[in-house]
Amino acid sequence: MPKVTLENLEKLAADAEAARAGMRADLCVCVGTGCVSAGSVALVDELKRAVKDQGLDGELKVTPTGCNGFCAHGPIAVIQPEGAFYERLKAKDAPTLIQKHFVDSTPLEDHMYRDPETRELVPLEKDIRFFAKQQTIALRNRGIVDPEDIADAIGRGAYRGLRKVLAEDMAPEALIQMLIRSGLRGRGGGGFPTGVKWQSCCAAAVERSETPYVVCNGDEGDPGAFMDRSIVEADPHAVIEGMIIGAVAVGASEGFVYLRKEYPLALERLYKALDQARAWGLLGDSVMGTDFAFDIIVHQGAGAFVCGESTALMASMEGRAGEPRAKYVHSVEYGYRNRPTVLNNVETWAVVGQILDRGPEWFASIGTGDVSESPWGGSSGTKVFSLVGNVNNTGLVEVPMGITLREIVYDIGGGVPDGRAFKAVQTGGPSGGCLPEGSLDLPVDFDTLQKAGSMMGSGGLIVMDDRTCMVDVARYFIEFLLDESCGKCTPCREGLTCLNEILTRITEGKGRDEDLGLLEDLGAVLKDGALCGLGQTAGNPVLSTLHHFRSEYEAHIRDGKCPAGTCKALIKYTIDPETCTGCTLCARVCPTECISGEKKQLHTIAQDECIQCGTCLDACKDDAVLVE
Repeated sequence: MPKVTLENLEKLAADAEAARAGMRADLCVCVGTGCVSAGSVALVDELKRAVKDQGLDGELKVTPTGCNGFCAHGPIAVIQPEGAFYERLKAKDAPTLIQKHFVDSTPLEDHMYRDPETRELVPLEKDIRFFAKQQTIALRNRGIVDPEDIADAIGRGAYRGLRKVLAEDMAPEALIQMLIRSGLRGRGGGGFPTGVKWQSCCAAAVERSETPYVVCNGDEGDPGAFMDRSIVEADPHAVIEGMIIGAVAVGASEGFVYLRKEYPLALERLYKALDQARAWGLLGDSVMGTDFAFDIIVHQGAGAFVCGESTALMASMEGRAGEPRAKYVHSVEYGYRNRPTVLNNVETWAVVGQILDRGPEWFASIGTGDVSESPWGGSSGTKVFSLVGNVNNTGLVEVPMGITLREIVYDIGGGVPDGRAFKAVQTGGPSGGCLPEGSLDLPVDFDTLQKAGSMMGSGGLIVMDDRTCMVDVARYFIEFLLDESCGKCTPCREGLTCLNEILTRITEGKGRDEDLGLLEDLGAVLKDGALCGLGQTAGNPVLSTLHHFRSEYEAHIRDGKCPAGTCKALIKYTIDPETCTGCTLCARVCPTECISGEKKQLHTIAQDECIQCGTCLDACKDDAVLVE
């Protein structure tokens, strides 16, 4: 295998591109975690078999790629370079797809995307509204690069930014100034200017004559979040390249990726990518044939949410309990093994190579604000979100900073399913805030979301419809944070316990008027007194729902009702005699068999046996099941 050098990288990239161009088409099949669970690995095997059976081996290439992003429609295959898009494919569809599309030159309409409003076929990926407003940097290679083939990655531009740094023999400060001019702020949630962080680490290393470390935080644990996992699965070399550039900037010789063990596919692909990078001379004693030496080690996290916090993560890496420490001791100065340490998350590292390759001004031109005066002056570039919840198009999206929440939810996400009313969107994971419909036109950037009582976070975005109880939402996230808190500091340990007890009491119909003021006081105590970011932001879901949906709390406490019909202690299910057709479907799905009635006759629910599971409500096609 070739050794990559400063002189031959461009030729290796050209050779890979020429090999691709020599093929008639490239069938790019998503083998991200979501599509794998739906059978895309078998689909890849059957497509390869069908290509061979048709004698098209020399014309067609089948490429297993990382997450395509349009997760609600997987398994997905996109035929490049034309961009033909096929969805919800099964292994048994492979022979038909090859026959029709490549032999008969007729599209396989049964698996083409249809616009949900017009019902018209949309043959090309670029014309699907889900993709139209996206702008990809961290996800630039999603759906087109084989994550287990370094030659494919190099053909798509991997390591060009690193080559520029090494070929021009950039001084560390010059490299860092490029990051500062780009305005890149950490995508892990804090939004700290990346270049400033690197600068502080470099200064500490020089002052103390220590060799620093660079660390990638892949300990993504927010409910519904899969941004970092998908980036590693789809394009691990982008992360590796960014870390090498960071190592050049601060003078590190060793780096670490902290990735949770629950991500087996991401881990497998990262290990393969690292092995390939070493074999091709991109890691080790002579990076790209230069005298710069650097290598990366993977540390598998055990799944503790608090280990996403920088100091807890480093404690875990050192073999100690994953507990944070006071932040007056900065990890850029005294981090892993008490040495200066640069810690950035997966998405941040993944864009560094592009900034160096295409220039800081290009990155700064995307997004909001002006970073020419200060690295805190805006929100440059793009942000990756996992779009989940009550939205038609769930999946992974990357959008320019400054796009509105409305554009994400409705233009990209396709709006709320079944014609339900939009109620709220939570940004920033379990410690983020819930924003109502009136906030949909807010631009998505670090500062605007924080002023609105929420946060950017690492990029979780959960959409909720009118059947969502905001009191129960707050209770759910507080319960999650309580379970994940390390319990080291009193405000977090006791504060979360009290919040959970109060919210649980309210959802059970036992709340008191004074609970509302107590919730607000506890949220303030957490913000001011907790040791780390987990506790300091833990009150956000409570405070934001109290601010925007206070009437729901009051209805639970004063009226003994859950307006959304969610809290089991405050609701009961009945059947409307006017609309019940006696189809028996509700009775057939009821787990406690508490629904009775003859076919084509009115059915009834035995209230003393009903467990308020809602199965009958979901099953009824006539809207005859009522929630009171």
